[in-house]
Amino acid sequence: MTEKKSERRGLGRGLSALMADVHLSATPEPETAPRRPELLVPVERIEPNPDQPRRNFTPEALEELAASIREKGVIQPLIVRRHPTKPEHYEIVAGERRWRASQIAQVHELPVIIRDFTDSEVLEVAIIENIQRADLNPLEEAQAYRQLMDRFGHTQEKLAEALSKSRSHIANLLRLLNLPDEVQGLLRDGSLTAGHARAMITAPDPIKLARDAVAKGLSVRDVERLAKKPAEAAPRSAAPRVIEKDADTRALEADLSASTGMKVSIDHAGEGGKLTISYRDLDQLDRLCQALSMLG
Repeated sequence: MTEKKSERRGLGRGLSALMADVHLSATPEPETAPRRPELLVPVERIEPNPDQPRRNFTPEALEELAASIREKGVIQPLIVRRHPTKPEHYEIVAGERRWRASQIAQVHELPVIIRDFTDSEVLEVAIIENIQRADLNPLEEAQAYRQLMDRFGHTQEKLAEALSKSRSHIANLLRLLNLPDEVQGLLRDGSLTAGHARAMITAPDPIKLARDAVAKGLSVRDVERLAKKPAEAAPRSAAPRVIEKDADTRALEADLSASTGMKVSIDHAGEGGKLTISYRDLDQLDRLCQALSMLG
């Protein structure tokens, strides 16, 4: 039994265990069942994680949360770890929005749960927590999945299971990262939806299609249809029109061919036309040139 415990500790918590420990969920817990805090800590002794991947906190959303905190208090405690360099201080693992909103609401102490996380686990949990945010745009969510996969070695299957997402949802979002930077920018600022962007992935020219979609207000269905349309091919040169030659023209061609010993073709149209003499080798070309020079 002891060996199993030791082996399990050596393998690390794992993604599912981290999520269970922090108790992250796609939907908030009922207010009647808050988690029991381990400690009440003064706000000034709590610091945000400097490696927190989420940098933008919408002021309106923070004000709304602050209003809720003024009325009901902080329902769910923050997850923190002991600060690596400051005694009696704590670093936020999950719950920075609550910490910021609490300061707006002028709350002086916050309930916390202390966990012994490594630097790597803190970052991992921060990324996972961000994925749960309702205001995360599709590109930010895709980048979070990519970071979890590249930095921590998680597979799409593992992420789907731990985060209660479908594998196709994760795969479709990751494909957005293959789009050109300009298209990603339009998706990031809300000019395009994820549906628009997904349809552009296989388009011959996604940048042009993105610009058209924004300028013309195209629907996702419109973009899907245009993305499947093959690239316009260069216009083909019209096939030469075959002109039926009359008997006199054919007879003249035969007479000239016999006189020169070379193939002669006459293409007559209207008042003018073209006479073509085909030579077989340089000797024939030389004889033709001599004959033409004598005409002068």
